[in-house]
Amino acid sequence: MPDSSDTTLSRREREQRRRQRIMLQAAQSVFAEKGYEQATLGEIAERAEFGKGTLYNYFEDGKEGLLFATFAEVYDDLDEMICSTFEGAETADYSFRAAFHELVVRSFAYYEEREDLFLILIREAHQLCFSNDVEKAAYFQEQQQRMIDALTPAVETAVDEGRIAPLPPQSVAHMLLEVVHDLIEHRCLTEHRDENDATCVCQSDAPLLHDPEAAADFLTALLFDGLENDSPEDGASRSPTP
Repeated sequence: MPDSSDTTLSRREREQRRRQRIMLQAAQSVFAEKGYEQATLGEIAERAEFGKGTLYNYFEDGKEGLLFATFAEVYDDLDEMICSTFEGAETADYSFRAAFHELVVRSFAYYEEREDLFLILIREAHQLCFSNDVEKAAYFQEQQQRMIDALTPAVETAVDEGRIAPLPPQSVAHMLLEVVHDLIEHRCLTEHRDENDATCVCQSDAPLLHDPEAAADFLTALLFDGLENDSPEDGASRSPTP
């Protein structure tokens, strides 16, 4: 995302940011195409049209530095999306349900615009989350908590005002974000699975995976209305389970 602070930077600083942006975009392109392990710094440098030494001047940790800069970009974007979607929770015409619906739609739009970033996040972050590197695993736990913390105030307000059930706000925030993430991840994985894979996507899933409004309607109804039908089928009365 463009940084509005660029207008306050000197010409040299703007040029440095421009170069850094080009390098990062080149790395993201290579990571998305080949995966992190198969990508080489030489190929990234060639695609960015800079020397490897120049890349190290901007990203001291080389390929790994570019990878984590990519993660930071995604998480920054998601944090801003959550905060802006749920702002105004104290206003009279605010609807927590409508805000969640909008979050689903905006999340799908972001995926479609930045599919390369989601590919990298899904492929590489999962492995690092469960790696033996405690520091890297902690990084992703901190980012997940950051997203939860961004949504929690809106959940707390909705609970306090009786708009949603009085459940633990952090747990609710976590669950809401996870269902959105999981549906988008499902779409990403099905679109990029091996063409020779015998598995297929259930046809009934298609509208949910490719129509943001349908996905938002589905998740909103599921989470806010629930699965249970208050009207028993065929007029049969319900009896408590022994």
